[in-house]
Amino acid sequence: MRADVTVTWWGHATCTVEDSGVRVLTDPLFARRLAHLRRRRGALPPPQAALADVVLLSHLHADHLHVPSLARLAPGTHVLVPRGARRSVPSLRRLSHLWFTEVAPGDEVPVANGSGSNGGSGGSDVVVRVVPALHDGRRLPLGPHRSPALGYVVEGRARTYFAGDTGLFDTMADEVGPVDVALLPVGGWGPYLGHGHLDPARAAEALARIAPRSAVPVHYGTYWPIGMDAVRPHEFHGPGDEFVRQAARRAPDVAVHRLGHGESVRPEVAR
Repeated sequence: MRADVTVTWWGHATCTVEDSGVRVLTDPLFARRLAHLRRRRGALPPPQAALADVVLLSHLHADHLHVPSLARLAPGTHVLVPRGARRSVPSLRRLSHLWFTEVAPGDEVPVANGSGSNGGSGGSDVVVRVVPALHDGRRLPLGPHRSPALGYVVEGRARTYFAGDTGLFDTMADEVGPVDVALLPVGGWGPYLGHGHLDPARAAEALARIAPRSAVPVHYGTYWPIGMDAVRPHEFHGPGDEFVRQAARRAPDVAVHRLGHGESVRPEVAR
């Protein structure tokens, strides 16, 4: 049966998960340009994309923790950040209208419907569980190794895993636990992926390990370095389709939803 959960992909690692009336926003990036990167596909997310009860920040890289995008959030929005983020990114201190909570793997944070930008309060409708990720979590290019890279599991009527940026690691299935939906990175913003990333084949292997019912590929086909249009363009255009192909071979029981920018899906989940 279908639980009350909707996933919208806005581009890159930015998604809205709506579960039990709670709006969860991941790694908001609402910029047309970020340093040497330019948004090459998909319109910028509309204003309503910035409405959330809780925002999940996976790590401190500027394409995941983007201070100007955070500034667009409504006063009182609850933002979960990796432990040590406010010390490593001093500009977060200017965002006094937001409610920051620093978290680490193993933490669990309850979120009530209306606890963030929509106002009001109530009982806990959703619990966000913090899990590890295999990725360089520091603020680049010179930040110290103070903050871990994180993934999150949103547990409401469904269990939705947002991986952030991560590579495969041996304890992934145990750390993530049983989930219904997985939002997995399958590419990047440049012609080469380094350590701590998933390409389509590795993302399909992650899918086989954690065995959700549904998956949505993210973190591809949005931003690309200026002036590098002709450098390995298949790494920009191809990861979504290649992930669908690889997932069909390695995890055939998982329903993969390859969304366009701004598209939504109500995945089927077990209840």
